[in-house]
Amino acid sequence: MKPHPDSLQRFLFDQSHVRGELVHLDSAWRAVLERHDYPAPLRDVMGELMAAAVLLAATLKLQGSLILQIQGRGPVSLLVVECDGELNVRATAKWQGELPQGGFAQMVGDGRFVITLDPRDGGQTYQGIVALDGDSVAEVLQNYMQRSEQLDTRLWLAADAQGAAGLLLQKLPQEGGSAIETQDEDADMWLRAGMLADTLQREELLGLPAEVLIRRLFHEEDVRLFDAQRVVFNCSCSREKVVRMLKMIGLDEVHAVLEEQGVVEVHCEFCNHYYAFDKVDAELVFAAEIPLSGSSSLH
Repeated sequence: MKPHPDSLQRFLFDQSHVRGELVHLDSAWRAVLERHDYPAPLRDVMGELMAAAVLLAATLKLQGSLILQIQGRGPVSLLVVECDGELNVRATAKWQGELPQGGFAQMVGDGRFVITLDPRDGGQTYQGIVALDGDSVAEVLQNYMQRSEQLDTRLWLAADAQGAAGLLLQKLPQEGGSAIETQDEDADMWLRAGMLADTLQREELLGLPAEVLIRRLFHEEDVRLFDAQRVVFNCSCSREKVVRMLKMIGLDEVHAVLEEQGVVEVHCEFCNHYYAFDKVDAELVFAAEIPLSGSSSLH
């Protein structure tokens, strides 16, 4: 039995302040791999970060985007995943040379973790920056959520060449008029749910449908399932955005590039899309009030 492709399943433990989410990425994950040839160790870490970004974005109910960045000082210098409130997701990475087989810490070295919330509605952008603290993507994010957000969060993540998946458990704050009466609350649910989830095997996380996996792990608990939500790969780059960027750079700088190279080239690291502007395109960009479609853009 295969998991439902590219879906996020929310669930809640009744009579407690514990919620959960389970994500499976299939086509969305392979869309990332089709655009870049990542070494297997980096590929798996990227898949874990991508699953984690979807899980965290879903808990935040964003109008904009959540961006997770791991900036390393080892062979892997950058990992970036972006997921918006509609669960459109994209990812990219940069690395050099052969990657060590020792795992996450050896790949990224001494670096930092950056989480950005971009509301994209005129609101204030939030950014948190902390040292990389942990031997895996799950540990880094758990430590961040506990220390920076004061939210008890557990993550179980896995990825391979075919898919990526993740399970999140989170203990919700009890202040602020909870609908659950204190006397009815299952005070041990957080500890019990974590112990049960710790029995989860990598093959189960990657291979079992959400409903089956949740029932297998928590069959003795009262769990409420919500409607599953679709996850898709979608890159937000566009020629119009490149035009705006060129206008920000300015006509003199664009002319300098054209004199040296004959064309201004912009390459999207996320989707591998290629945009080219010749001298005629550049003149139209700076002459027009509205961005023009211009010349070709290629994959």
